[in-house]
Amino acid sequence: MKFYSTRGGASAANASEAIVKGIAEDGGLFVPERYPDLSLSLEEMLDMDYAERAAFVLSKFLEEYDYEELLRACEEAYSRFDEDAAPVLKLDENLYILELFHGPTLAFKDIALTLLPYLLRAGCDNAGIKDDVLILTATSGDTGKAALEGFKNKKGVKIMVFYPDEGVAEMQRLQMTTTEGDNVSVVAVEGNFDDCQTAVKKIFTDEAFKKELKENGVIFSSANSMNFGRLAPQIAYYFSAYCDLVGAEEIKMGQKVDFVVPTGNFGDILAGYYAKKMGLPVGKLICASNKNNVLTDFFETGVYDVNREFFKTMSPSMDILVSSNLERLIFDVENRDPEKTKAMMKSLSEKGRYEIDRARVAHLSETFYANFCAEEACAETIGNFFEEYEYVLDPHTAVAMSVYDGYACENGADRPAVILSTASPYKFPSDVYEAISGKYESDPFVAAEKLEKESAVPVPEQIAALKSKPVRFMKKAKKDELKEIVREFALK
Repeated sequence: MKFYSTRGGASAANASEAIVKGIAEDGGLFVPERYPDLSLSLEEMLDMDYAERAAFVLSKFLEEYDYEELLRACEEAYSRFDEDAAPVLKLDENLYILELFHGPTLAFKDIALTLLPYLLRAGCDNAGIKDDVLILTATSGDTGKAALEGFKNKKGVKIMVFYPDEGVAEMQRLQMTTTEGDNVSVVAVEGNFDDCQTAVKKIFTDEAFKKELKENGVIFSSANSMNFGRLAPQIAYYFSAYCDLVGAEEIKMGQKVDFVVPTGNFGDILAGYYAKKMGLPVGKLICASNKNNVLTDFFETGVYDVNREFFKTMSPSMDILVSSNLERLIFDVENRDPEKTKAMMKSLSEKGRYEIDRARVAHLSETFYANFCAEEACAETIGNFFEEYEYVLDPHTAVAMSVYDGYACENGADRPAVILSTASPYKFPSDVYEAISGKYESDPFVAAEKLEKESAVPVPEQIAALKSKPVRFMKKAKKDELKEIVREFALK
């Protein structure tokens, strides 16, 4: 299968080349030439375990990868999870929760980032690339630690993670800055996530800098969902959740299911869109935003405008205004026209906005519903949900649940709905404990202990162990200093 840039300036690449490069030379994102049809394969997938389902879905895109090696890589990756990689729990009639936080770093990013090191190394081998790979990753919280954990101590790879200073939760910061490994680096960047992401994209498209590093045997790649190798494994859990519901006789094969997705960079929900294009019986994809509601406005009006106030919220992984993966959806809705997509992305870069016509908005509304959740509603949802179900939501999942409640009130809840739960509540213990108990505890470790007593849900070992781990990375930088920092790390 060939992959093309959303902006049309890069030649076609196979999956290996797309994954190794991360993003296209022209700054666009790689997209597959077509969507494999798996509608007739759902019955076959019912008897598979999660690793088998993931390998099966991925193999339809990664055609040059050896299937048996891909399956073994999936089995190895998901053996690192506490239990089933993506279990589905029934909460109520027609309401389910897909838990995606059972991996090494307690966030949904683990689903892809435990597997990406294999995809990248095999991609290099398939493409005949012998250079060392330097992975640059901007993170709004969870991607950073998941990427560091996936790539630490891997031969032939170095990884640098950039996060917004004071823009992530304390547990997220500690997870990143205490990471072990001799091939990792973590840098706090002044500004917000969009500043980090923009600076990293600028480095990726700096041809002179890339040439300099290439001459020293180093090439760039990415672990963000801009990289198709990060996005593709996420498609699998939509198929797996559906098969689990059929297998449990909660739904009938072919019955449509809604998926409710908390999202900031639009990668998680785009994976659901790809699953639908591949034949999964998806009803609505419900796009849940926090107070940074640029996506809500886009789906309502067709105008994407980042010229607005940026808010820091209790769901920091969604504190994003420039949703990179929306570019892939724009490419699709504009009939896969790279010139139109390129013009819109240029407008976004120069003016901070772009617009699609009303016909396109109407077309998107057939698949997507979008709304947002204010901070007060997020906290109330965590408290009310615990009171009703004795289940502890993290703030991101609470955003999704709040938005779904509004959707169900407007449209009814007749269709089964799956809420994607994207992180452990113990990554945000102070806010979650306050939402449940009405009491605030600023020390995150004390808050975690109190949350355990309040909820009877044990503190995960990954969180408890952070208290005694030394902080290794304390560097802070301005965004225009990142290039020199990257050069120093790459060439040492």
